[in-house]
Amino acid sequence: MQVDHSKIIQDWLETKLGAALLQQECRIVEEILDGAFGEQFLQLGLWGDNRTFARFTRTQHCSIISKPSTIQPYSSKPCVIGHLHQLPIESDSIDVILLPHSLDYSDRPHAILREVDRVLRRDGRVIILGFKLGGLWGLRRLIPGAGIPPGANYLISERRMKDWLQLLDMRIDRSLRYFFRLPLLINKAYGKNKWELRGQTWWPELSACYMLSAQKRVSTLTHVRSLWRRKPQVVAGLAGSQTRVSRIHFQESKIDPVN
Repeated sequence: MQVDHSKIIQDWLETKLGAALLQQECRIVEEILDGAFGEQFLQLGLWGDNRTFARFTRTQHCSIISKPSTIQPYSSKPCVIGHLHQLPIESDSIDVILLPHSLDYSDRPHAILREVDRVLRRDGRVIILGFKLGGLWGLRRLIPGAGIPPGANYLISERRMKDWLQLLDMRIDRSLRYFFRLPLLINKAYGKNKWELRGQTWWPELSACYMLSAQKRVSTLTHVRSLWRRKPQVVAGLAGSQTRVSRIHFQESKIDPVN
């Protein structure tokens, strides 16, 4: 049984380190969603309040699903309570899905990704934010007072996440490694972007987080052509005043394409 860490996570996001990370992730998500249009946007899991990322959507409708027992911060837009691995959503109905560190706190990542694939429409997009296993924050357990968010016990490497998405026949169209700061709550270099630019250019492996954007492929079905009709065969009858003709008709076979 998973323990809900929503209140502790919310408190961590209000620290200087957490607020700096959330601010940068807002910029990243805003840029990605700027070109993502459609009808339905879905966020799986809370990270910040209910409007942290939803305000950047370009879709007509926006929904958020959070786990049962999650403490929801005050907002005019409530969340739907449900299990992320059993979404109460119709298949092929969502245009954009955002998972903000949701897989870092779940012991059923495969089931969640299968549900993402099920509800996404063709050409739909999924955006994943995750903590890296290595990098500067990979040594967090060796650093006293490290400010890693509590409860993130199911970290998935960027390479493995890419493999899983490709197995679901999703095309990764963008990836980014970000947040190059020590996991210390006393870190003071919060407002300087020069370390981000240097880190992304010179030492991307040291980043604390990664972002993956993938698009669901459109399955191009090759229809098998129906069998040609054979010409009617004329069978000569016995000699007589009339010739009896028998026409043999071949029924057209229809082969349904296999998805």
